[in-house]
Amino acid sequence: MRKKILAAIFIAVFALVQSVSANAARYFMQGDNPGSETPYGNNPEVGQYLQVGDANIYYEVYGKGKPIFIFHGGGVGSPYELGKIIDDLRENFTVVVISTRGHGRSEIGNSPLTYEQKADDMVAVMKTVTSAPAQIVGFSDGAYTAYKVATMYPERVERIVAIGAGTLKAGFFSGEMKVEDMKKFDKDFMEYEMQIRPEPERTQEFYDKYMKFWSKMSVGEEIFGKIKCPVLLIVGDEDDHAPVATVLEAHQMIPNSNLLVVPKAWHSAFNDNYEVVRPALLKFVNAPIDELNGSKKVEYNNKFRVCW
Repeated sequence: MRKKILAAIFIAVFALVQSVSANAARYFMQGDNPGSETPYGNNPEVGQYLQVGDANIYYEVYGKGKPIFIFHGGGVGSPYELGKIIDDLRENFTVVVISTRGHGRSEIGNSPLTYEQKADDMVAVMKTVTSAPAQIVGFSDGAYTAYKVATMYPERVERIVAIGAGTLKAGFFSGEMKVEDMKKFDKDFMEYEMQIRPEPERTQEFYDKYMKFWSKMSVGEEIFGKIKCPVLLIVGDEDDHAPVATVLEAHQMIPNSNLLVVPKAWHSAFNDNYEVVRPALLKFVNAPIDELNGSKKVEYNNKFRVCW
């Protein structure tokens, strides 16, 4: 009898652990790389909503000081993926963590998916927090949104940290995103997402719109040449979503920019090699604005001769 009771307790505890594990905050394909202890993007204690057009946009506010806005990646992106950065920044800044429409706790709405809309969503939240120009840390889709905010609303942006976002030609991203395929890649993440989404039944509809939008995306001189604020570009040397060459092109086009290439790092360079990313990011966001003059744009070697 005692063995049966112990076995029943073990099974119950195991089931509870499994349930907690499935419900715990996580980012897509997290693996063994630990996230933050704070469930960014799903924290009822601080979460707020703002109606923007036809969608409720979810955001969270942490810390005190000058505001920094966090724009996460797209598709299967989430605020939690940037947890290490948020943990560091909230010690000295007011950090505003926004879930893009169609992601996490933000609604999808019914408007066409465009970067103009993404920028309008973000600026609406930014205006609720501050009237002054603010810093933005954007990753991938979030970095492209930051670029768009800087061109549409230059008075709202003081500086940008852009991770994994270079020049882009239409058709580079193509194909499909299927809910069932994402579940095969990371079942726990997708279960977690479906629990917090206000419209989980529309997830595939959103993925279809998202990939259609991305397949037509083109970003070049028309965007980068108009960005006036200082920009720190960060890219992993093994990034196949935003290859180093494309980020170097963006660096050449942005008048006031610095470039950090992170060794042994993929698209999510901030998680793959945070030891390299952290000091550069913190130095950039803490520097007086008049000291951010950007790097000298050096011509390619095949355009001139070097004499030693």
